[in-house]
Amino acid sequence: MAETKQPALADLVLANRNQTEAEKITDFIWMVHDSSNAYLVSTRDGDVMVNTGFSPNAEKNVTLLAPRRTGPLRYIILTQSHADHFGGLKAFREPDTKVVGGPGFAQALFDMMDLQPYFGPRTRKLWGAVLGNNARPPDPGPIEPDVLVEREMTVTVGERTFELISTPEGETVDSLVVWMPKEKVAFIGNVHGPVWLSFPFLNTLRGDKPRLVQNYLKAMRRIRDLGAELLITGHGQPIVGTAQIRADLTKMIDAVEWTRNYTLQGMKAGKTVHTLMREIKLPAELAIGEFHGKASWAVKSIWREYSGWFHYEDGTPELFGVPRSSVHADIAELAGGADKLAAQARRRLGAGEPLEALHLVEIALNASPGEKAALEVKRDASALLLERSGGQNLSETMWLRSEIAECEEALGNA
Repeated sequence: MAETKQPALADLVLANRNQTEAEKITDFIWMVHDSSNAYLVSTRDGDVMVNTGFSPNAEKNVTLLAPRRTGPLRYIILTQSHADHFGGLKAFREPDTKVVGGPGFAQALFDMMDLQPYFGPRTRKLWGAVLGNNARPPDPGPIEPDVLVEREMTVTVGERTFELISTPEGETVDSLVVWMPKEKVAFIGNVHGPVWLSFPFLNTLRGDKPRLVQNYLKAMRRIRDLGAELLITGHGQPIVGTAQIRADLTKMIDAVEWTRNYTLQGMKAGKTVHTLMREIKLPAELAIGEFHGKASWAVKSIWREYSGWFHYEDGTPELFGVPRSSVHADIAELAGGADKLAAQARRRLGAGEPLEALHLVEIALNASPGEKAALEVKRDASALLLERSGGQNLSETMWLRSEIAECEEALGNA
């Protein structure tokens, strides 16, 4: 199989590796790249920070920004309750610094941290190869905002005004946008997701609270209506120019709204969610990146948002928590054994049908976890899907690479 390229999002997440000084955005805004960027805004009466980066890089970030400090750190504004936004809080915070979070920040943070026994292994499977040792980041210490914004709040420091606007639901339900109306600068964090001009991830593979599509669209329209001349995101470089910003935001809004309407029309037409996922194809003029989320995944999130968890085609067992895997051993026995299922899976793979092959090996491996032939088909089917993917989407790429690695490890142990 051909080697897939590194996903673009991986490069953004690792952008701090070679940074040796803070990057100037304007005469009063400085940026350090991190898993999510940290920004310093200077005023005549001290400094304001928007996000603080990831805890493994906290001391480096402090050092990079130190030459650009102009006075006391008056505020740290956290645009969301993810660790790569608040991880450097302890290192940056000064005795009189006020920390500001969005609505529901404390609960969202508690839910994420309390569920780390569940989320942690899932995150490491998807991100471990990218983050390395940082996949288990050091404890950033207590994260307790002094102020929580309910809807909007205005903060003035020196000659600069910061309007803090609640914009659920981007990557988190507590998302904040920081708008500087006199300068026409907006810090939007990851409302749109981590990559500009790309599909949002309304419910990530790692798992978290699902974001509602209408709230996402409302937030994006609110940002568009600001009329920003400089848009500063959580990752990558700022977007410059009112016309470009408006055009980009409109394209993302229209792409997601088209996907919403496509999904709802399909539901009314009696199509299944899986059919809609397979068939979706956006108009060429609405095509945007799929670096983190994907249009087909948005279909599934939107479907569940409107339809709920119960799929009628799954039938009665779904009501009682009995999964299909409970009868996989019976199916394997009727097929003549897990090896027979693996052989059929190999034929489906040979016919260019890796997904159907994976359905068969799932049954075989549930019935006989160490079945060598099934593990080999699973490895090869995953490798074919990885090659076909082109390595654009980070979660898809890292999932498939992890599946391949796990098969190789199981085959080695066997």
